Amino acid sequence: MRAAHEVLPSDEGRHAPDAEELWNESYYCDFVAGDGSLAGWLRLGLYPNRQVAWWTTWIVHPGSGAPGVCSVDYRAPVPPGDTLVCRSTVHDRTGGRIEIDLRRPLEEFRLAAQVPATAVADPADVYTVGEHAAGPATDLDLDLTWTTDGSPYHYELTTRYEIPCLVSGRVAIGDETYTVEGQGQRDHSWGVRDWWAFGWCWCSMRLDDGTRIHLADIRMPGMPVFFGYIQTPGQVRPVTALNVSEELGDHGFPTTARIEIAAAPEHDLGIDVTPVAFGPVLLRDDHPAADAEARVSRFPRAVVTCRTDDGRSGSGWIEWNQPGPA
Repeated sequence: MRAAHEVLPSDEGRHAPDAEELWNESYYCDFVAGDGSLAGWLRLGLYPNRQVAWWTTWIVHPGSGAPGVCSVDYRAPVPPGDTLVCRSTVHDRTGGRIEIDLRRPLEEFRLAAQVPATAVADPADVYTVGEHAAGPATDLDLDLTWTTDGSPYHYELTTRYEIPCLVSGRVAIGDETYTVEGQGQRDHSWGVRDWWAFGWCWCSMRLDDGTRIHLADIRMPGMPVFFGYIQTPGQVRPVTALNVSEELGDHGFPTTARIEIAAAPEHDLGIDVTPVAFGPVLLRDDHPAADAEARVSRFPRAVVTCRTDDGRSGSGWIEWNQPGPA
């Protein structure tokens, strides 16, 4: 029997889907460079019953004013068999390749991709003109490794786990190459993923003393649910109470957020969160079997700085899912 929050090495690979149309398997990861000058999030989500894979990725340069880089493909083929190598076509350009290598289960995870991308000066443009029309085309070439830096943590009520990590590798955008040494988080989930059914806020952060904070505030009407932990070396404290609030700016981009979290044994923490660069996507239920005008969700994801009430600081990523009418 699986112990509470235990993650097994066998969890890392692909899983057999059930019959639900929106059954999804997601490999999701992010990073923040040590000096905060570069950050990114990357996701490969498989919808085998719809026979498509979703590739959604942003690379941002907080504080520099430089355009972010977005690579999105909602029509990629599902990798065959148990593999995690996906071919992608964006801007009607062929040759995109995404590969996930589970080098050492629960210890080391590599994601490499050579994909067409778009330079985006104003992230909100992806909501109005679409990712591919928001700016000039470029090439994105990355090779990044997430090495476990903490305890893998399985959710209680769903098939999903999170792993705090250190991240290293390189990111090339056009002719410019960046070396990455930093921190981040990765997760893996499998089951029904309906982006348009309800909202949520998800966040992971690393404080300057090495403390890891992870939370998921699931905003189902009449049935709020939360998950998460506070991790220090050798100790994992599951979240026992959570309140997340945010101030919304233009386009529904939150300008600030406040997190109040309690974890067992007795441990209360208040955190002020400031988004410093956004990498959003617009999620449309545009499968031929769906009504494309009926279901759409805005998905602002942002790299953040944070400060706790006891004076510690840190950085990480936060996301909001904001489903609404077309």
